[in-house]
Amino acid sequence: MKITDSIKMAITTLLANKMRSSLTMLGIIIGNASVISMIGIGQATQKLAADQFESLGANVLFVVPGSRESRRTTFDTPKTLVLADAEAIANQVPSIVGVAPQINSRLLVTYGNKNNNASIMGTTPLFLQVRSFDVAQGRFIDESDLVRNKKVVVLGSQIAEDFFPRQNPIGKRLRIKNVSFEVIGIMESKGSFLGTNQDETLYIPLTTMANQIVGKTSQYGLELSLINVTAKDAEDITAARFQIENLLRLRHKIVGEDDFRVETQKDILSIVGTVTGGLTMMLGAIAAISLIVGGIGVMNIMLVSVSERTQEIGLRKAIGATENNILSQFLIEAIIISAVGGLVGTAIGIGGLTIVGLVSPLPTNISMGTIGLAVGVSGGIGLLFGVLPAQRAAKLDPIVALRSA
Repeated sequence: MKITDSIKMAITTLLANKMRSSLTMLGIIIGNASVISMIGIGQATQKLAADQFESLGANVLFVVPGSRESRRTTFDTPKTLVLADAEAIANQVPSIVGVAPQINSRLLVTYGNKNNNASIMGTTPLFLQVRSFDVAQGRFIDESDLVRNKKVVVLGSQIAEDFFPRQNPIGKRLRIKNVSFEVIGIMESKGSFLGTNQDETLYIPLTTMANQIVGKTSQYGLELSLINVTAKDAEDITAARFQIENLLRLRHKIVGEDDFRVETQKDILSIVGTVTGGLTMMLGAIAAISLIVGGIGVMNIMLVSVSERTQEIGLRKAIGATENNILSQFLIEAIIISAVGGLVGTAIGIGGLTIVGLVSPLPTNISMGTIGLAVGVSGGIGLLFGVLPAQRAAKLDPIVALRSA
């Protein structure tokens, strides 16, 4: 019996029982749509994280106060980095081109009758270069602002929109922790990073932040929350990290565990990638359960079909059909159900991802490899769960089958 004849007969049989075939496909459809959607969302999350880290700036390293252990066991940020450390890095590390220290805090910002507990960053003019930020309007902090401890502020785009809707904020004054500041600029929109909206940050001179807002809280000098460093190029990142670590160990007279960490984009992205990759695998595994349930449904329906078509099987065997003919007949039916269900489920999954991409910042883009894998798995499930019913049908004795019909 030709394979084309078996396919035609399988299609005819399935169309003769449309309701049963449709309900059997439903489990496969749901499973495939779930797998495509969950894997697509997981991959989009990984890509979003990678894009956000790339936006931090080219060849950036972050010098963070405290060891990993100390930051895990306390809620307070360790006070182990000071401005003198940043100046030493800038002057003594040859493989870098820029250093931008910063002090972070969350404080009450007031303008007229509007209040907002916003993120305040004290920093230096090199912050723009090191972190690849841009000013949309006005200017950024300059050296004279640092030297004179000037009370000037640059607004994130979202803060500017919230406090000064439909008006130019340049030259206006707002209050940070009850200290009046003049607005000198507005930053270009930068978007969110790891759940934090960078457009809701206000930037003031580092010296003003230390002397008039948070105060000096370290006995060794002007305490910093972070030091941003830019290497000359990607090949110099490893050398820069090594040189910074050695310099700070000498400065801090460290003989045991470091009281600081030097992180690169790749380090942080690797950690985030491990988390999001595990999440993707978990979502895919949960969705795959739906495919297994769908496969069990295919097997159940095929077993019922064998029982109902006992007379047909006996008659076909009586006129010369071999076991292989009967086996291939039922396997083809199971594969058609699973493959069609897989294609429909894939289309639904892609449609769902498209909607997610339109209503969220996730860059949803499912690969053809994933689609091919999902459809292939669906067909494989049809083959796997169709084997038992097909074998049962193939091994029926024609005389017994005709007698019991």
